[in-house]
Amino acid sequence: MIAKISSGKDTAGLIRYLYGPGRANEHTDPHLVASWDGFAPDPGRSNDSNATRKLLVADLDLRLHQAKRLGRAPKQHVWHCSLRASPEDRTLSDDEWATIARRIVAATGIAPEGDPDGCRWVAVRHAEDHIHIAATKVRGDLRTARHWNDYLTADKELAAIEKDYGLQQVIRGDRTAAKRPTRAEQEKAHRTGHHRAARERLRSTVRTAVSVATSPEEFLDILTRTDNVHVDIQYFPSGEIRGYKIALAGDTNAAGDPIWHSGSKLAPDLSFPKIRERLTDLDTPPTTAPETHRRPNPWHQATAAAERIPTRLAQSDDATAQAHIAAFGEALDALPLLAPKDLRPQLQQAAIVFERATRSRIRAQQDQARALRSAIRTLRSAPVTGDGAGLAMFLDVALLVATAAARWHRLRQHDQQVAAAHQTLLHLRTAYEQAAAAPLAALAQRKPPQQVVDRLARQLHQVVPAYAEQVLSDPAWDALATALTDAEHSGHVPARILQQAANERALDDARSPAQVLVWRVHRLAERPVPSARALAAQARSAASPRRLQPVPISQPPRNLHAPALRPRR
Repeated sequence: MIAKISSGKDTAGLIRYLYGPGRANEHTDPHLVASWDGFAPDPGRSNDSNATRKLLVADLDLRLHQAKRLGRAPKQHVWHCSLRASPEDRTLSDDEWATIARRIVAATGIAPEGDPDGCRWVAVRHAEDHIHIAATKVRGDLRTARHWNDYLTADKELAAIEKDYGLQQVIRGDRTAAKRPTRAEQEKAHRTGHHRAARERLRSTVRTAVSVATSPEEFLDILTRTDNVHVDIQYFPSGEIRGYKIALAGDTNAAGDPIWHSGSKLAPDLSFPKIRERLTDLDTPPTTAPETHRRPNPWHQATAAAERIPTRLAQSDDATAQAHIAAFGEALDALPLLAPKDLRPQLQQAAIVFERATRSRIRAQQDQARALRSAIRTLRSAPVTGDGAGLAMFLDVALLVATAAARWHRLRQHDQQVAAAHQTLLHLRTAYEQAAAAPLAALAQRKPPQQVVDRLARQLHQVVPAYAEQVLSDPAWDALATALTDAEHSGHVPARILQQAANERALDDARSPAQVLVWRVHRLAERPVPSARALAAQARSAASPRRLQPVPISQPPRNLHAPALRPRR
């Protein structure tokens, strides 16, 4: 059950609407289910509805007129709250709706229980699934009702009502979600043949620009060069940038002027100060490498950075963890620009849905998540080519990150963010299966001779005995055998690189351990073959591993990112 609360200054207009036919003749049998004293006149059950409606308005406004004579009437004196049940809920009776209405006006401070001076209110039902509560905000003592944070208090009471009545328990937010399009915006989008409102399309446009920009100035430059949008950059008298506004081309008001949206109105993290915080001093790897060094594969760098996020979420403080989740959201925003055309719809949906999981009441410490941001921006010069192995490798890790993000939000009771992360998984899994099909098939076609495969199978049993049979029975085993053979031809020892791939992360939550190992081996094989001294150091490290203990949520976390211990990016 959800509530929508607003204020106004026309009691008669609201009552006329509640007892009228509705905007599309959707109102049926409008009638009163409850009132402040139980004896309010009901136009829906009167032979003269117009006269009764005027009488009801006069009763509601009685104290308002008294307060006006004393100069104490509020300008917005009408309080309007609509309560709507979920589509899955049973049809509630009038008596049940009456009890729910009384609980809401009491919880919000409109008419506290047991208070004889509570505001005058009525609850009107004109559909099976919802009611409207109309009240005037003047109390019996002619003071204005104290109803601050009424939406939060109503929402909290509705959560209890859902449990008491056995109704669908709605996923509730923490007031960090982006503003939803209004009904007028949605209807305008449908009239113009769009599935999403202008506000939503502009939000995606801005987020995409942020995901590939390397500085605040480049962000604004990308935005101004984007097709079908107008951008208005605002400045302080000193000449420094204050903010920006953006409008969709062709989206105008009745006067023909563009309908502008500031960044903060699109989403809380899209204001210019928040964007500047993320993009200032961003370390971006060079797009060219010295001739004496082989240029690292940007997809491998992005995958390695993303693969560290689950560990960060488990071991870092909340502010750092939130920053890594936000950085992963930027990576998803950038992927549709880099992916083949057939994968873009699923990747765009994944980015749109995961946007809700990138924010919470926990303020992100943005300077702790620059590695992934830098790697993603380097991908602008390395779009998906060839068989698409780089994209498939990144999406395989993205599934792990989305799962870890859902787990992190669940521990902190961020219900909307958990739902968004789970929905993101569906889109990412579909995109991964499409992206991985071709590169896995190409590897499988180059399957090494059977004697080599048998040797690799024996090494697999020695290195990962718990997963050996599962991997060998997986259709991706042929691709893994090819990847190990390619690594061997590059100078790597198959058993050693397989052990290194298995040690990067446990395979317990992998749907296909064979495919996970394929991408890890593929990425590790691109690295230079370690020297004897490096191998000896790895052996010593493996003999005495350093394990960081997860930070309990209930205790103040240790600063794992103090300057003296900060790893190189």
